[in-house]
Amino acid sequence: MNTYRILIAAIGTLGMALSLSAADGPTLDPHLEPLRPLLEKTFKGEFKESTPEKPMFDVARWERALNGKAVRIIHSVNNGIYGGESIVRWDEEKQAVTYHYFTTADFRTEGTMTIKDGKITTHEIVKGKMNSIQEVRAEMELRKDGSYTVKAEYMVNGKWSPGREATYKEDSTAKVVFK
Repeated sequence: MNTYRILIAAIGTLGMALSLSAADGPTLDPHLEPLRPLLEKTFKGEFKESTPEKPMFDVARWERALNGKAVRIIHSVNNGIYGGESIVRWDEEKQAVTYHYFTTADFRTEGTMTIKDGKITTHEIVKGKMNSIQEVRAEMELRKDGSYTVKAEYMVNGKWSPGREATYKEDSTAKVVFK
């Protein structure tokens, strides 16, 4: 009879442990949930202006951060000639997805992100010295094959002009490099 009670208690404990384990899975703030397909992956993007003589690539790594309250994106261009890190999070006060982007150059940005129907639109204000660029806005389109494209525009002297454009594909061998 004691063996039976011990077995029942053990099964109950195991069941509770499994249910707690499932509840402790990798949660993500509901406002960031559309970014989940990108998480824990590394992507390599080729810039539109890249040529065989002068290749231009960006490697970006997307990660769940701060117990799922944020998404961290680190990236580097051409093996570390330039790079940066973003922290994306829900801002309760602003009622918006916001981010801070820190770079290896002499500037940083603060922006907002709208995620809708497989597209992410961003708008950021530049802080510091960035070749007279005052603002950046971009659109990122998530494709069904898991890749994505980014098209950016830069505001210089009060006028918007075309910026960088790249197509990113998952590449598990690519590495973000900081020098």
